[in-house]
Amino acid sequence: MERDRYANSTNTIALTGVCLASLLFGLEISSVPMILPKLESVLAADFKDLQWIMNAYTIACTTVLMATGTLADRFGRKSVMVITTVAFGLASLLCGLAPSAALLIAARFLQGLAGGAMLTCSVAVLSHQFQDGRERGKAFVAWSVVSGIGLGFGPAIGGLIVALSNWQWVFLIHVPLALLALAFIGAGVTQSRDHNAQKLDWAGMLTLSASVFGFSYLITQGADLGTSARIGVISASVAAFIAFLVAERVNPYPMFDFAVFRIRQFSGAIMGAIGMNFSYWPFIIYLPIYYSGVLGYDSTTTGLLLLVYTLPFMVMPPIAERLRARYQARIAIPLGLLTLGIGFIAMWIGSGLEGATWLTMLPGTLIAGIGIGLTNSPTTNTTTGAVSPDRAGMASGIDISARLITLAINIAVLGLLLTQGIVSHLRATLGAALEPDELRALAERVATGNLEGLAQGTPKLAALDPSGAIVHAALVNGFGWVMLYCGIGVLALSVIGFVIFGPKRVAPQETGLAAAE
Repeated sequence: MERDRYANSTNTIALTGVCLASLLFGLEISSVPMILPKLESVLAADFKDLQWIMNAYTIACTTVLMATGTLADRFGRKSVMVITTVAFGLASLLCGLAPSAALLIAARFLQGLAGGAMLTCSVAVLSHQFQDGRERGKAFVAWSVVSGIGLGFGPAIGGLIVALSNWQWVFLIHVPLALLALAFIGAGVTQSRDHNAQKLDWAGMLTLSASVFGFSYLITQGADLGTSARIGVISASVAAFIAFLVAERVNPYPMFDFAVFRIRQFSGAIMGAIGMNFSYWPFIIYLPIYYSGVLGYDSTTTGLLLLVYTLPFMVMPPIAERLRARYQARIAIPLGLLTLGIGFIAMWIGSGLEGATWLTMLPGTLIAGIGIGLTNSPTTNTTTGAVSPDRAGMASGIDISARLITLAINIAVLGLLLTQGIVSHLRATLGAALEPDELRALAERVATGNLEGLAQGTPKLAALDPSGAIVHAALVNGFGWVMLYCGIGVLALSVIGFVIFGPKRVAPQETGLAAAE
């Protein structure tokens, strides 16, 4: 009895430390978009710089995810989590001290390396620390709720920091939080490792990272590249991806063990991971631009409005886990994605109404928030629960890789769609009054949401659009493209996931690779 009490106490302390680390990761994602308009002015960052301030983080995360899973399995999950949490605190300090956009992008890359590794360790530690299925489910609910606090209140915190202090504190606040997380991790997390873990798959890591970076660069910078350069980037990215597939087939110790995809529970849940980051998470970067640029709200009001989008993520996990327990993941995860897709379609309709306000956006943002809350916890619990506990590092690495690769690519895709939607409306309205290069440069400035002073960069605009109604309508059109893409895409992924899960399971749930064979 005394031993059980001690184990429960230790597990609670460990859960607190892991949740604090996830809180850091959540705050980092949702608070930074709130300072992007500020960075445009104080660091002279253009639209592409702002995209890379976000994308450097996500691409860096994908670079270390699978390496972290292998290192954690091999050298100890607690040890690796301590190291990555320290690294995240130090990288956050560098971000807060960055004097230019270029250096901030570099610091964000370092922060992404540490953040992706820290998040992978969080999932692996929970999966091993709580091996009882029911207790693990409760632990993941708590983890999702605390992550939701960071993600939910991040926009409000970011807006409040900008209003009361300076943008640097959006990063610097992570330093004391990292120290607090370390105290709990050190006191509660049990050291664990997979004694069968093998060598790092350097070929797989490098080729996958090169492929993701190449495609993101192509989407973000492609318009500025010549035809031959564009073909070169496409060829290099495709070649890197093919090399990754070959490396994983021939390596005796691959970082992506494709055998796990034969487990339908795992593969179906991965559709949930992809769906959330196809739509909801990349859009959180652009939604503040909509509220400020289209609807004209200040940073504090925008942060408060974003709570409608993010807070359901914190509230819904207990309901999501009950749905998963009662109806299985095959219903819970596609239902969450379906709800998410309906939310984006509702946002698309609300944003296109005459005299659109936050009230016309409210139903869509709320439904989307409910959808992400219904999807996240069942997805994480299913991917890690579909394999044996000693493969938790590998499973969590694949899960988070799918999330962050999708996120990195779709941050770029949404930026491209936003810009193209603006270009399309300006071209239809202004005709040939602007040269193609002038039109694209204007569209990229409009896409930042800062519609003041556009005529300084494009003098012809003063005569063509003296009231600013045309560029405002162009920004609305661009966001319409983005919301429609997100809605249709995630609805399709909901159907795909449901098909992959297959019929209702009547046998005990598969718990490892052996069950799939």
